[in-house]
Amino acid sequence: MRIYIIGYMASGKSNIGRLIAKKLGYRFLDLDYLFEERYKISVLDFFEKYNEGAFRKIEQSILHETLEMEDVVISTGGGTPCFFDNMQVINQAGISIYLRWEVSSLVQRLKTVKRKRPLLKDIPPDDLEKKVTVHLGQRQHYYQQANLIVKGESIDLEYLLQQVFSIKKTS
Repeated sequence: MRIYIIGYMASGKSNIGRLIAKKLGYRFLDLDYLFEERYKISVLDFFEKYNEGAFRKIEQSILHETLEMEDVVISTGGGTPCFFDNMQVINQAGISIYLRWEVSSLVQRLKTVKRKRPLLKDIPPDDLEKKVTVHLGQRQHYYQQANLIVKGESIDLEYLLQQVFSIKKTS
């Protein structure tokens, strides 16, 4: 089984993905870290040196590599589901979980997160909420296609796993 964790930047995809993987005895992969490890460059630096389009093509290629894997939890980048046919690929290949957060909660998390986000790095703190609102609005259509949508502020891991296995049995 493949489980894909999707959601906006700083929504906790990697943390929740690790917890689910540990609970199930699965391997955990983070697409952004896999990219950085393979290409020896941070996502932020890649965006600055090349561009987002080049990154998205490589990201799609790495996503397709996961189709050969079993018993894995994959944390996607915040934009992964929103490009090409990635969301369709994710849903055909496994179970997708969208970690949905309120904008105000995301903004607070983004203000304290250590990892710089390429699409937000030049946004002044006073403009962050407006930018996240607009950006999340553009991505919502893709995120809403997930098999499961959970409230990021209050995730019940046991209940979430029950839902995953419920979906697995019916598919």
